[in-house]
Amino acid sequence: MDTVTITAKGILVSVDLAVGHLADMAIEIDGRRLKPLHRAPWVGEPRATLPKDLPEGTVHLSGDFLCAPFSVSDVEEAPLHGWPANSRWDVVDSAATADGWRAAFRLQRPVMGASVDKILTLRDGHPFLYQEHVFSGGAGAIPVAHHPMTVMTAGGRLAFSPKRLAATPNEAPEPDPARGRSLLAYPARSTDLTRFPAADGGTIDLTAYRMDQLREDFVTLVEADHG
Repeated sequence: MDTVTITAKGILVSVDLAVGHLADMAIEIDGRRLKPLHRAPWVGEPRATLPKDLPEGTVHLSGDFLCAPFSVSDVEEAPLHGWPANSRWDVVDSAATADGWRAAFRLQRPVMGASVDKILTLRDGHPFLYQEHVFSGGAGAIPVAHHPMTVMTAGGRLAFSPKRLAATPNEAPEPDPARGRSLLAYPARSTDLTRFPAADGGTIDLTAYRMDQLREDFVTLVEADHG
């Protein structure tokens, strides 16, 4: 795997240049080493052992990546989640800063005529990755999203930047109760992430990630207008 690793005091992040996914993230805090991002178990297996029609983004499925567009590309031809999640990125700059590290990457392919830059910043003593994506030029509109995958075997709390609203699609991911169940209402929306409409008529706190609830749900969080 062709990766680039950047570090600052207490944190390490690796990027898979083949698809722009975060291949690894490790945080040292209070004497513990945390690795919060999930990686598909087949990553690194011989390509011949995987289905031939798998998009490259699925072959390398790791950590977090940029989707442009999110889901099926029905505006211009591209694999699932678009070229940012399925094609190569080049290193534009990677250097130490006064308080950490900053690296910039550029997608080799355009997205609707736009060039796409990925900027990653680490700060000494900060257990966070500061991530930015910049679209330059081009024309049109598509849904853009991050695709973080976390390891939370014991559950936990989720925190987000301010959101305009949360919404579920018209239908649940698995309509057949013999194959799975959903706890959220479909369709539904709420501006309060701690009180989202539930299938049983109550509400569910979307900031509480509970592993004791065996369910499959899909909810979209719409970013607030930051001006």
